Amino acid sequence: MTLERKIAKMFNLTDENWMKHANPWSVWTRYSVLPVIVLAFWSRVWIGWWYLVPALLSLGWMFFNPVFFKKPKSTKNWASKSVLGERVYLNRDEIDIPKHHKFMPNILNAISSLGMILAIYGIIKFAIWPTILGIALAYLGKSWYLDRMVWLYEDMKDLPEYKKWMY
Repeated sequence: MTLERKIAKMFNLTDENWMKHANPWSVWTRYSVLPVIVLAFWSRVWIGWWYLVPALLSLGWMFFNPVFFKKPKSTKNWASKSVLGERVYLNRDEIDIPKHHKFMPNILNAISSLGMILAIYGIIKFAIWPTILGIALAYLGKSWYLDRMVWLYEDMKDLPEYKKWMY
């Protein structure tokens, strides 16, 4: 089982919920989570333990978002294809993906993870530049990763296993 499949299970991404998550509103609104979490934790100095309220709400939104929206009317857009590409990628242990898609997602996830570590460090130390640089790296890595997932989806969408996702 791939790490991505384990994460998908944690977010309750069933077949139906994957399609809900493929709604562009789901993709674009998830971009709001990181800055809200950062601001929530940063605000601990201003509002004390009350920072937990926005922190928990934003973490809750991160988990609830993939199932909040309804299925999209069409998946013929970048955001939907990025989610469907992620779904293809997590199945790579069952259905082989082209060689040119095997290595780069790991690099991009590493960039995003490095950004998250830097942002966490900045939040802990109340240092603005590591926090901003970390957020930027996290978004760069994740956005580039999603773009690669669109490419993967386009390469794999004609396989019978994946045709059911096109509409």
